[in-house]
Amino acid sequence: MTDQPTTAESTPGGGIPAGSGLSPRKKQQISRGIQYVVLVAVVVFLALNINWVDLGKNFTRVDIAEQMLPELFTVALKNTIIYSVGGFVFAFLFGLLFALMRMSSVRPYRWIAVAYIEIFRGLPALLIFLLILFLPLALSGFEVPGGTYGQGILGLAIVGSAYMAETLRAGLQAVPKGQMEAARSLGMSYTRAMVTIVIPQALRIVIPPTTNQFVSLLKDSSLVLFLGVSGDYVELTKFGNDTASTFANATPILVVGVTYLLVTIPLGYLASRLERRQVRGR
Repeated sequence: MTDQPTTAESTPGGGIPAGSGLSPRKKQQISRGIQYVVLVAVVVFLALNINWVDLGKNFTRVDIAEQMLPELFTVALKNTIIYSVGGFVFAFLFGLLFALMRMSSVRPYRWIAVAYIEIFRGLPALLIFLLILFLPLALSGFEVPGGTYGQGILGLAIVGSAYMAETLRAGLQAVPKGQMEAARSLGMSYTRAMVTIVIPQALRIVIPPTTNQFVSLLKDSSLVLFLGVSGDYVELTKFGNDTASTFANATPILVVGVTYLLVTIPLGYLASRLERRQVRGR
C-alpha cells in the first residue's frame, strides 16, 4: 500500500500551502488590537503615576484665573489681535508687492524679491524681532513709527510677508494665462488687467492658505514679548508669563493657552471649510 504524501510534501518545494496564512484583514485587526492594548497601558500608567493633586494646584487655580480678568481680554487679547491684524495687513501688502516683483520681466526686481524672500524665510522669527529691538542702536535717532505697536507689527509683517509672497505668487500663476490675454485683446493695459482681472481671481484662490497664514502670525505675536513690552502693550504670552511669575503658579499659562485656542481653532476650521469649498468648486 502506497503512503499518502503529507500536505507539506504535496506543495512545490515543501512549503506552506497557499491560503493557510492570516488574511490582510485579520492581520489588520490584530495590529489594531495591539495598538489599543498599548494605548490603554500607557493611559493607565500615566493615571497611576501622575500626582493629580499637585497638578491641579499648579495648573487649575480658579482664584488665580479670576484675577486675570478682565485684563486677559481687554488688554492682552486686544493687543494680540492688534499686533496680528496689523502684521497681517502689511504682510499681505508687502507679500503682494514682492510676488509681483518676482514675476516681473525686469531682472533687478526679480533679484530683489528673491533675496528678500529667501533671507527672511531663512531667518528665525525671534532673530527678526531682536534685530528690530536693536535697530535704534544701529541707526542713531531712528524710531519705528507707532512706537511699541509699530515695532510689533513691523516684526510680524517682515516674518509674514516672505511667506505670503510665495503664496500669492502661486495664486497669481494659477490664474489661466488666457485671462490676461483676453484682457489685453480688449485694449486693457498690463497694469489694469493685472489689478482688475488677475489679482482678484488669485485672491479667491489663496483665501484658505492666507487664513492659515493669519493663524501663524497670531501665534508668532507671542514673540512681541522680546521687545520688552509692558503695561498697556502686553500681549497674551507676556501677560500670562508675568501673571505666572507674580503668583508662582502655572495656571495663567494654561488660561492663556486656552485663550489662544479659542481664537485659532475656529480660524483653522474656517480655513479647512474654505479649502474644501474651493476644491468642490473646481
